[in-house]
Amino acid sequence: QVQLVESGGGLVQPGGSLRLSCAASGFSFNRYTMNWYRQAPGKERELVASITRAGDSTNYADSVKGRFTISRDNAKNTVALQMNSLKPEDTAVYYCKAVLVFFKDYWGQGTQVTVSS
Repeated sequence: QVQLVESGGGLVQPGGSLRLSCAASGFSFNRYTMNWYRQAPGKERELVASITRAGDSTNYADSVKGRFTISRDNAKNTVALQMNSLKPEDTAVYYCKAVLVFFKDYWGQGTQVTVSS
C-alpha cells in the first residue's frame, strides 16, 4: 500500500522556521522525483520545490528561493523541506508528491503551515 505521510507543520511567527518531512512507503522511492506543493485558501495548488531521484538537482519557486531547502534521504525513504524566514504568505497546506514519468503520481494528505504573529 502506497503511503506518503507529511509531518512537521504548525503555527510559527513571521521570520521563524519549520522543517517538514514526508515519509514514503509502498513504492520504489529512489526512482521518483519528489516535489513539495502548497495550497493556500482560495488559491490553486502550486509547486514549491522539487528534487531529482538522486538528490543531485533541485528547483524552487521564485517566491521561496533562498529561504526553503528541499532534501531527501533515499536510505530512509524521506524527503524534507526546511523553511526559513517564513512569511504570512507562506501559510498553506503543504503536500508532498512522488512523480515518475509514465507511472502514477502519489500525493500525501498534507500538513498545515500557519505563519502568524
